[in-house]
Amino acid sequence: MSGTWIQGRPLPEPAGMPPPLVVWVVSDGKPGHVNQSLGLAEALTRATPTAIHRLPAMPAWRAWLGLLLKRVPGGTFPKPDLIVGAGHATHLTLLALQRAHGGRSVVLMKPSLPRRCFDLCILPRHDGIAEDAHTLATAGALNRIQPAAARDAGHGLILVGGTSPHFEWDSDAVQLQIKSILARTPDTRWTLTTSRRTPADFVGALQAFPNLTVISHTATPPDWLPAQLARSSTVWVTPDSASMVFEALTAGADVGVFDLPVNPKSRVGRAIAQLADAQRITRFVHWCAHGKLHPNLHPLAEADRCAVWILDWLKKKNMANG
Repeated sequence: MSGTWIQGRPLPEPAGMPPPLVVWVVSDGKPGHVNQSLGLAEALTRATPTAIHRLPAMPAWRAWLGLLLKRVPGGTFPKPDLIVGAGHATHLTLLALQRAHGGRSVVLMKPSLPRRCFDLCILPRHDGIAEDAHTLATAGALNRIQPAAARDAGHGLILVGGTSPHFEWDSDAVQLQIKSILARTPDTRWTLTTSRRTPADFVGALQAFPNLTVISHTATPPDWLPAQLARSSTVWVTPDSASMVFEALTAGADVGVFDLPVNPKSRVGRAIAQLADAQRITRFVHWCAHGKLHPNLHPLAEADRCAVWILDWLKKKNMANG
């Protein structure tokens, strides 16, 4: 394992310090998938000195060729200890890199290939796959969010999704619920943002509220949402935006979820129901009846839990190999 590298050149390690864990993150370019992989990689840096390097996923034909020939460019990066990927498009590249350069493979989310192809699998619990020595189930997808030390009690955040296979979208119903929240919390300054799935005419009926600021998802830079989650004491989310629900729970906010008809076969719908049953989130109908949200007393820290699990697994492997 090499030392810390900057712009392709190694830096000497301080005397007596072990070399860092080297993590290669394979990216398919999709922000949600990259967010999961970097969330895990950054959690590893909080647990042990770690050097993170990002590589793009290769086209399938090139990855197959690299896998067969055991020859895949790794740039000038030091050899990996872990190669992490999320999303089907990363799987072949992940395996080809491992065969050519060594290291342990870690796949996030249910892979398109058999799980035994990878050293470790980290999957959302709602996928329904049992844990074993090589598989860890998590509460939702991993993310890069960190709990904030201080929050603005007068600031709330509303995250609006849109059409999805998991819930039956109803703009009028969601607008009515938002208007009810705005009317009953006149002293809270609310910020609402949309997603690429939100109908174009959705926010028109909400502009008149003095305690609401609407920001389109097209006007938000990459770090905008984490910053908003860090300062907001309360977050309301449409249930189709499951990743946002888990990010808000990780940030430490009290989380409310709007009511929409659920697809009874949806795994995401079951995950939202489980969170509600555990009082981790508050459904809108419950908030209407009681006027308050369940407090988020124990923010999620799934990426950190996964990092500890991986490091324990590596330690056992190294001990077994002498």
